[in-house]
Amino acid sequence: MNHGPAALLLCCAWGAAGAAFSAPASSEPKRTAFQIRCEDSIAKTVSVLSAKQNGFSVNTQLSYKMLTAMKGVARANQYVLGLTRTESIVQIGLGGAMLQDTATGYECIAPQIKVQLTYAPVKVYVGNEFPAGTCGYKEILAHEMRHMQTYMDSLPRVEKTVNAALAKRFGGKPLYAPVGTARSALAFELDSGWLPFIKAEMAKVEALQAQIDTPAEYARLSKVCSGEIQKILIRTRAGR
Repeated sequence: MNHGPAALLLCCAWGAAGAAFSAPASSEPKRTAFQIRCEDSIAKTVSVLSAKQNGFSVNTQLSYKMLTAMKGVARANQYVLGLTRTESIVQIGLGGAMLQDTATGYECIAPQIKVQLTYAPVKVYVGNEFPAGTCGYKEILAHEMRHMQTYMDSLPRVEKTVNAALAKRFGGKPLYAPVGTARSALAFELDSGWLPFIKAEMAKVEALQAQIDTPAEYARLSKVCSGEIQKILIRTRAGR
């Protein structure tokens, strides 16, 4: 049945506005003394992304009418018999060594970036009109498990995509900026570009979820179990 959109709970922000960073000015094609000191003496940049899944639980305490209200379905004769909800959480940590050069007026920073993507425990709801063990319950639960598995399968894809982007941007060399601005410039980059990027990658799962809730799937569910689901809907709507 319908699933709940993943609410993005983001504790930190990232971006891709790297224009504030540049190498110290040099008329020589070779590296400056400051560049040599930065690139050869301070720690290398590190970007680490990890993703984890926190399992799921099944709730059978709510009626399908309550689930319909939770989902916010407004169209007449459309009911939510099962619901799958979760939150996607992005946690980002930033550190890194820094050096300054009074001669050039520049400083360098070797960002140490850690990103963790997590789905909060997935909550799967099945309307209480369908007792556990019945055919209707099993069919509705199986449908919701497809939603749950889609959330779980999306994490490795997002992890791979974001890891590649981080590696490309922070590819082992320090970033340069005028003295006193490197950390704020990096924070701005993370906030203005990386957060929207990660958020957009996480949100792509919703298009896959929509492919599960098709008219053909609803039609199939209305006929399974010798019409058991439809009979229960008719009976409960009639107040019996």
